[in-house]
Amino acid sequence: MAISASLYASINIVQTSMGGPITYGPIQLRLADCLIPLSALLGWPLALGVTIGCFSNAYYWLSWTDIVVGPIVNFAAAFLILLLRRNRPFACVSGSFTVGIPIGLYLYYLYLQGNPAMQQVPNLGVVQLPIWSAFVVSLSISSIIIIAGVGYILLKALSRPNIIEPLRSHGLKVLSQNHQKKRSSFVSPIISSKSKPKASRTWSNVECR
Repeated sequence: MAISASLYASINIVQTSMGGPITYGPIQLRLADCLIPLSALLGWPLALGVTIGCFSNAYYWLSWTDIVVGPIVNFAAAFLILLLRRNRPFACVSGSFTVGIPIGLYLYYLYLQGNPAMQQVPNLGVVQLPIWSAFVVSLSISSIIIIAGVGYILLKALSRPNIIEPLRSHGLKVLSQNHQKKRSSFVSPIISSKSKPKASRTWSNVECR
């Protein structure tokens, strides 16, 4: 948990220092959020880590509410992905909207409050939307790119046996996506093996007669 919290906070602070409005404006491509889908692989320690790490929002201080809303949204997204981990693509997309919708509404609130960092309304091209929905759509698209795109690729890469098995051998606790499939494949041979001896005994009885 401490490692994931530190990693999230470090990426968040570094990108904020270098990324400018693309990090905390209407378009939020926060690379730190690509760690959120890893809750499907690493479980509660990662979910709590990205929650605690999000308190690093205090570094660029939009509002005191940002220190509360960000961690809550991160926890909700990580928890949902953890809950839906059997279907990882769907889980990551769901987590994206869990971040995009509330954060979009929150940024719209800052816009109404006259926050100087939030006076640029997202421009979606030819589509004319109410301001609040423009914020929601823009943040949802941003979250899909980072969480369902980059985050899912990272999750898939780290789940490869040649990467995860050495880490598991050093004591890393990893959640299994295919627990149910493994169980069914284990039960099937048992059922078939129980049925085979009965068939052979019946055939031998016929031969004896």
